[in-house]
Amino acid sequence: MNAPTGVLVMAYGTASGPDDVERYYTDIRGGRPPTPEHLGELKARYEAIGNRFPLLGITREQAGGLEHALNGAGDPVFRSFLGMKHSPPFIHEGVAEMRDAGIRNAVGLVMAPHWSGMSVEAYVERVEKAVAEGGGPAFTFVRRWYDHPGFVAFLAARVRRALDQLDEERRSRAAVIFSAHSLPQRSLPDGTTRCLRCDLCPDRCEYQVELERTAGLVAAAAGVEHHVLGWQSAGRTADPWLGPPVEDVIRDLAGQGYAAIVSCSAGFVADHLEILFDLDIEARRVAEEAGVAFVRTEMPNADPAFLAILADVVQQHVPSTAEHSV
Repeated sequence: MNAPTGVLVMAYGTASGPDDVERYYTDIRGGRPPTPEHLGELKARYEAIGNRFPLLGITREQAGGLEHALNGAGDPVFRSFLGMKHSPPFIHEGVAEMRDAGIRNAVGLVMAPHWSGMSVEAYVERVEKAVAEGGGPAFTFVRRWYDHPGFVAFLAARVRRALDQLDEERRSRAAVIFSAHSLPQRSLPDGTTRCLRCDLCPDRCEYQVELERTAGLVAAAAGVEHHVLGWQSAGRTADPWLGPPVEDVIRDLAGQGYAAIVSCSAGFVADHLEILFDLDIEARRVAEEAGVAFVRTEMPNADPAFLAILADVVQQHVPSTAEHSV
């Protein structure tokens, strides 16, 4: 019997509750504890969304749904596992679970459509470190899926659904902001910028280029007349971050006479703090202050249609599992 191919589904991680926020914040800061002020601000953000911490549960549902979509009613050709970057189960724990289960070949899939040396490659490095230190499956990695036709169509449908929430007058004067998580930047001698800790993009930041391509493809598929890019959730560091931020884009569009904003966070695939607070509360507040309507596209979460798209991504990456025998 053929051994199943493992799929390590990876996401950023989250605090498990209010008492875990300091541990989580320290972890994302590389082990440096946050200041009391910054810790208090983060806890206040969680309180503003009802102290919800949904990312782990959603990612677990995504992993399980992906396994079901890959296997259907047939024999288990694929088996999914979970690995989080900044919270349990950590990536190295997911790799260990795969090793203990006898998985020999595996695919690493980050729940982020766009590639960056500071995002996707950081997950890859953690997997490779875990394998080097403890052994484990032979991994290959899906590094990008931002332009998969199914993903484009999925987002386009969500954009159209959001536009339909507006009355006809506002819909005719609406703009769509496509966004992803901002990343810290460094300046190059030619005046361009690159991600702070990435030397893998010689000409242009691939992360930015890929978001631009997603936005263009989705806008065309949705029949959107005007769309722009915005960047969200910049960190609290002294470095400049990729911009402009979504809040500034909203103000600029309002100044241009647009009556409504549709926010499509194309770089995220689940509800979490960066959606539920940064967009639903902060961006919405900025829109209200600017006098424009604000609607957000529904996140993919564990929608079976979205998981079928991810299954196709994995199947295209691993066209045959016949050689993966016990």
